[in-house]
Amino acid sequence: MKKLLFAFAFVLTSFAAAQAQATFGIRGGANLSNLSGDLRDENMFENKVSFHAGVTLAFPVVENFFSIQPELLYSRKGFNTSEETYTNLLLQERSRRGSVNYNYLDLPVLANIKAGPLYFELGPQLSYLLSVNNETEVYDGNGNLIASSNDSKSKEGLSEFEIGYAAGLGFTSRNGISLGVRYNGAFSDFVKEDVNFEGDLTNARHSVFMLTLGIRVPSGQ
Repeated sequence: MKKLLFAFAFVLTSFAAAQAQATFGIRGGANLSNLSGDLRDENMFENKVSFHAGVTLAFPVVENFFSIQPELLYSRKGFNTSEETYTNLLLQERSRRGSVNYNYLDLPVLANIKAGPLYFELGPQLSYLLSVNNETEVYDGNGNLIASSNDSKSKEGLSEFEIGYAAGLGFTSRNGISLGVRYNGAFSDFVKEDVNFEGDLTNARHSVFMLTLGIRVPSGQ
């Protein structure tokens, strides 16, 4: 499967590159991420807002209509854990909120079709897991933040490479600025052995909605 997708991406990109000169761009925006799949305790996992940023290349195949667009993006995925309320040893009421961050390098290769200012995009995506970290915040009974921590975690039990897909739509202006929405999904589970969540993530896949802003460089092209 991986070899097939790599071959597909290589052939399409090579063909497009032979047709015309690539246009460079930068891209960034917000992620709304969570988990999908056959999860054992879905109520434990909540949506998390994060970000993505990176660079793009556009190889025109049919001018002003169809292009091949590989991208290289840093993308933070993951989820928030549901709020936990407890009483400490001093009988003080406390609440704890957590966030699990999976930091990825994404390489989507998208077919981009334009219809006037509107564009549609679809293609495979290869992702590499760079690191994992957990964020924890503790609040008092009045909702005031009293402590926070950020701990790096091992990638043990996780798949470093993930094969998925991206699909989206948006608008492009004449000056090269685009605004769109995109969905990233995965074809397989990213956990090989759940060593941190007692089996809750055994059948989990990343699910990410993106609000993305792109700028073509130079903008006049």
